[in-house]
Amino acid sequence: MTESAIPTSQKKALVLFSGGQDSTTCLAWALTHYELVETIGFTYGQRHSVELKARPAIIQELRKMNIEWSRKLGEDHLIDLSLLSSLSETAMTQDIAIQMMENGLPNTFVPGRNLMFFTTAAIVAYRRGLNILVGGMCETDFSGYPDCRDDAIKALQVALNIGMDTRLNLVTPLMWKNKTQTWALAKKLGGEALVNLIVSHTHTCYTGDHTHIHDWGYGCGECPACLLRKRGFEAFQKTKG
Repeated sequence: MTESAIPTSQKKALVLFSGGQDSTTCLAWALTHYELVETIGFTYGQRHSVELKARPAIIQELRKMNIEWSRKLGEDHLIDLSLLSSLSETAMTQDIAIQMMENGLPNTFVPGRNLMFFTTAAIVAYRRGLNILVGGMCETDFSGYPDCRDDAIKALQVALNIGMDTRLNLVTPLMWKNKTQTWALAKKLGGEALVNLIVSHTHTCYTGDHTHIHDWGYGCGECPACLLRKRGFEAFQKTKG
């Protein structure tokens, strides 16, 4: 069964929600499109664990922002996947300089992370009776992560449904959007209130810097995640002017 064939009343989603810009935008998107929405986050020894602290506050603010969203927003799940950090040495899990590796990938790439995230989410969705998994993976602002590619997500959907005998839909609303378009989507979904929430509450910086605030939000301003967010916001502001 395709997602379009699922009656609206039966569209129940589980959103991979980290506390960052992209996942917050995806959460607002899911709350706009589906009847019931639950959230799932993961602690995996990430260097930017401050994002986990942002999650409850963001959920609370989204509830205040829209009565309908508050009605739809269900349980939040936080899963321990610290096994990931013990299996690989990356700049996302250790205090080391961010750089390119010999294989052409950035050392912020955590092998298998998104695959494990979706697989774990599928298990929770199976238990909770949810039929849609929503993730903020994006191929347009490609950060060098193979498991963010559309082909990888589609292949994983097939494997999960065969292996679990389910009809899960893996949905990635930002797959073909750049950061400027992601900011614009947030405004379309929740107006300036959602844009301001993303600026003031979400965390994307790889280094975990939550002490420096900029027009586009908190962060070191120098890591790849900060630069993407900054450039996207600046371009978004120009489109408004």
